[in-house]
Amino acid sequence: MPLTLYNRLTRRESPFEPLEPGKVRMYCCGVTVYDYCHVGHARAYIVWDMVRRYLMWRGYDVRYVQNFTDIDDKILDRARETNSTMEAVAERFIDEYFVDMDKLNILRADEYPRATHTIDGIKRLIHELENKGYAYASGGDVYYNVRQFADYGKLSGRKLEEMQAGASGRLETAEIEAQKKQDYSDFALWKSAKPGEPAWDSSWGKGRPGWHIECSAMVRDCLGETIDIHCGGSDLTFPHHENEIAQSEAATGKSLANYWMHNAFVTVNGKKMSKSLHNFITIRDLLDGNWSGDLESNPPSPPLVRGGVRMKARSQKRWNRWR
Repeated sequence: MPLTLYNRLTRRESPFEPLEPGKVRMYCCGVTVYDYCHVGHARAYIVWDMVRRYLMWRGYDVRYVQNFTDIDDKILDRARETNSTMEAVAERFIDEYFVDMDKLNILRADEYPRATHTIDGIKRLIHELENKGYAYASGGDVYYNVRQFADYGKLSGRKLEEMQAGASGRLETAEIEAQKKQDYSDFALWKSAKPGEPAWDSSWGKGRPGWHIECSAMVRDCLGETIDIHCGGSDLTFPHHENEIAQSEAATGKSLANYWMHNAFVTVNGKKMSKSLHNFITIRDLLDGNWSGDLESNPPSPPLVRGGVRMKARSQKRWNRWR
């Protein structure tokens, strides 16, 4: 029986035909490591573990890569809150990620690239985009010129006029960016250094990569220019995956992935479970029996409450070490 997949890119089911017979190259967007994983993360990685296991059961040789975002504003904020460093926070929560995933019996990926370990590949990719006219430097930053990429919006189905740059607070404010960008829809590939933050040398000056370029570089470094399956949460469809396509395909002239797959959310009162909305339950609190079953729409501040979830004292004590 042929294997059929729903492809978000084509918006239809189609027979699965890998690039190489009997082999599958699969990339999954991983977590930003600044906190414990919640039940929404559990759903995502269980889903893709099942897909991977099924492909293996069908006899495919699957190479599965999942990244860690280990440089991000949220990580830097947590480092400041805990009087720590970006590196220490990232290492801590990478370790905690594996604790949670092992409890869920999720297979380890074949490779876990990190953004901070892929800086050379990121800079090389940005230079290629710049040389081909898809990127421009401005005030120490480098931006992707969205209007240069004719297929922008093909994954999400959005029209350029309807789009807004940025996501999840990862970019600078619109007012600041408007002074540097040529168009409101352009997004950052490289961000100039800020005082007290980690930065790397580059031809544009000291700085750090934007969120979207990291995955484009890690996919290419680990799996090649075109892969079989790219997967992740449905919230990543736009702008993250849309921007990945624009970056990678402008640089290589090839499709980034032949099949795009997305998992749905875990929702609480009709809203996505997320740390930014403070409506999450950590995997460990659920598995360890530290959740009372009480999700409060308007949680009180302290004590024994994290993200709207009432906890036992031992869980609160553990959390306080990283507040």
